[in-house]
Amino acid sequence: MTDTEIRGLAQDVLSLAQERGVMIATAESCTGGMVGAALTAIPGSSTVYERGFVTYSNAAKMQMLGVAQATLETHGAVSEPVAAEMALGARHYSAAQLTVSITGIAGPGGSEHKPEGRVCFGFGMEEIATETVDFGALGRDEVRREATVHALRMLQAALVI
Repeated sequence: MTDTEIRGLAQDVLSLAQERGVMIATAESCTGGMVGAALTAIPGSSTVYERGFVTYSNAAKMQMLGVAQATLETHGAVSEPVAAEMALGARHYSAAQLTVSITGIAGPGGSEHKPEGRVCFGFGMEEIATETVDFGALGRDEVRREATVHALRMLQAALVI
């Protein structure tokens, strides 16, 4: 997806949120704020983008989003339970109704059980759903970009329903 297409997707997310009167918050780890950056690149985004949390370390996930240490110890930072708690925390610590969270292994590296390119997402309004996508060893920049696009599409889908 080109930068122009990403901008169009972000614009669509913001327009849908505005139509529905929904505020959005993001909780990002491996993307380091790229979803928030894509949304705030659009003029007027402040009408629906409430805030973003960049919680790269486990300590930040616990301190800023309320992710439980036990969840991190049991499942690891790259897991659906952590993604769910990140999304819930983003909603709890903001005025947003819709949140999306991202935690993953952009690379290089990974392991047999959690390979490079694995990204876990949490998203939703009343209920938080989770999803894991294995983008593959595309390289750090491309995994982060693909994760950003996927998160924007998740927001878009949540707002269309």
